[in-house]
Amino acid sequence: MQVSVEKTSELSRKMTVTVPEEVVQEKVNARLKSLAREVKVDGFRPGKVPQKVVQKMYGARVKEEITGDLIQTNYIQALQDNDLRPAGMPHIEPIESEEGFTFSAVFEVYPEFTLDAVESIEVNRPVANVESSDIDAMVDKLKEQKKSWEASEQDAQQGVQVTITFSGTCEGENFTDGTVEDFQVELGSKRMIPGFEDQLIGLAVGAKKTFEVTFPEDYGNKKIAGKVAAFDVEVFKIETSTLPEIDEEFIKAYGIESGEVEAFRADVEKNMQRELAQGLKVRLKNSVMDALYDAVPVSLPAAMVDQEVESLMKPYYENAKKRNVDVNEIKPASADFEDQAKRRVALGLILAEIIQKNEIKADADKIRAVIDDMAQSYEDPEQVVNWYYGDKERLAEIEQMVLEDATVAWVLDKVKVTDEAISFSDVMEPATQK
Repeated sequence: MQVSVEKTSELSRKMTVTVPEEVVQEKVNARLKSLAREVKVDGFRPGKVPQKVVQKMYGARVKEEITGDLIQTNYIQALQDNDLRPAGMPHIEPIESEEGFTFSAVFEVYPEFTLDAVESIEVNRPVANVESSDIDAMVDKLKEQKKSWEASEQDAQQGVQVTITFSGTCEGENFTDGTVEDFQVELGSKRMIPGFEDQLIGLAVGAKKTFEVTFPEDYGNKKIAGKVAAFDVEVFKIETSTLPEIDEEFIKAYGIESGEVEAFRADVEKNMQRELAQGLKVRLKNSVMDALYDAVPVSLPAAMVDQEVESLMKPYYENAKKRNVDVNEIKPASADFEDQAKRRVALGLILAEIIQKNEIKADADKIRAVIDDMAQSYEDPEQVVNWYYGDKERLAEIEQMVLEDATVAWVLDKVKVTDEAISFSDVMEPATQK
């Protein structure tokens, strides 16, 4: 086997592989000989079919199979011999050659980069506490979850719940699958597109109204995103809410058997502390990731970015399938996800390099601690633990989480860290994983 490698760009390679003709023919003959013992041909006894007959009948197919096998085995061997790590699938083409069977493989390789800039990174570590006022605010939210609704004769205003029937058209075409019946909207909840709830203010039961609002540019259904839509609405019911008292019945509804306010607030605080710890962890991790992304320059293989874009778009495809909607109606442009995809690919490469260079491992005790902590919020923690350890894929997800945490800890040990005091609400509201 002869191999030549051409560097066509920073990450692109064109590898040309030639397998001597005698090697190809030897494998073809061996395969034909094997076939001659198996095939049945009229006029010949089983196992006695001349190889020339087999060659005429199966020669082309066998050579195609052999060349396919040669591509696979020699491509892998050539990569190993030349210390090449392809990032993504290769584009392979046969090449006519008098020297033997020749093919080219065009692919991208993983980038080479250093981690020298890591030690110059500065990271802000958020620090927060659960204050009494935070507990009060959480109790108010829990009361909101238990509020009751009663029919009212007043006109619609902020805070009431309105039951409506509506239909919507955009550019003359109905996009609500006809008329939507008995649809409940709490005015002020901002569940609907901007402007829709405002149009219901002042309406009474039995009122009908036609109005126009504009869909946001980033609306999920691309067919109507950014366009003006007309809605026909009829009000069937208006309800006002009543918040519950924090009494024994209310407290027991949240699992506090004693029904005591002190025990209830203590339980609320305990849950808030757990949520705060997770929120602080996510914010700190995001800060580390942002710093790594900004500090460590990495050239990105286009194939990896494209694959990540497809992964980010997958939920849109699945959502369309569930709703029996034409995917082209809600499919976003791939460019909408390109920056996010580039960030993910870059960080994946950086983290992998840190892990490999520093031999970072996912500690088994820490994996168990994470699973135990997650299991505590369920009625049967032991069942949850067994559920994770009973499936390799689920366990691998936890292992990856622990490995990332260990990598973040390694980075924090190398960089300058400054504590930054923030509030509980500041931690919780934006605490999302990028």
